[in-house]
Amino acid sequence: MSFMTKRIELIKRYGIIVVIALFCAVLMWVGQRTQISVFSNDGEPRALSQGSEDHPFVSLTFNVSWGNNKVHDILKKLEAHDAKATFFLSGEWAERHPDIVKSIHDGQHEIAMMGYAYNSYPKLEPQEIKQDIQKARETFEKLGFEDIQWIRPPHGQYNKEVLKIIDEEKLEAIQWSVNPRDWENPGTNQIINQILDETDKGDIVLLHASDSVKQTDKALEVVLPGLKQKDLEFSTITELVNGSKAKITQVE
Repeated sequence: MSFMTKRIELIKRYGIIVVIALFCAVLMWVGQRTQISVFSNDGEPRALSQGSEDHPFVSLTFNVSWGNNKVHDILKKLEAHDAKATFFLSGEWAERHPDIVKSIHDGQHEIAMMGYAYNSYPKLEPQEIKQDIQKARETFEKLGFEDIQWIRPPHGQYNKEVLKIIDEEKLEAIQWSVNPRDWENPGTNQIINQILDETDKGDIVLLHASDSVKQTDKALEVVLPGLKQKDLEFSTITELVNGSKAKITQVE
């Protein structure tokens, strides 16, 4: 093979590599732009309440701020049906129950936060909100969770100022699109019917795993296979936002 031929082959080879690199860069840019648009409205930060309908994903989310019994029953139901979920934990609760936090993560579920003390953010001063978020972040970092991305404002209450602070703290606010109000214990059948009737592609379902809920674990026995029958796939919030399934890395 002549020197010129070798040179041409080398140029072709590196040319292909450059094209692939550019293609990957474009995909990453598109992904970033998509996430930015999801969490902003004309440049203003907003809370995500629903994902894309382009994928068959549905996110079950569980708030936990007190108690240490019901969460185990719910984890067992999720495991039995091979369903992943995202758990929004108050930092104060997580600090008291590190073993349960580990059990949640070991079950391949995603850990997210609800601040530290679970006080309504609109009722706090801006600096108090920042301090609460930062204290929660420090708590989760000590437990081995250094990359928490999602926050659900305590009690689901927020305003523009709260969203601005959340954005400044490099977090994204998550709300919901389906709310069976399970903390009111309206009846197992009521919880089941509302979730199965209202939940579709891209929905975020609000549930609870605190000890105040008495019917949620029983409702899951029907809800989990029922959603599968609707050809929906259980995903974490991260998967819902990214539009792809991923394995959660275990904390060492």
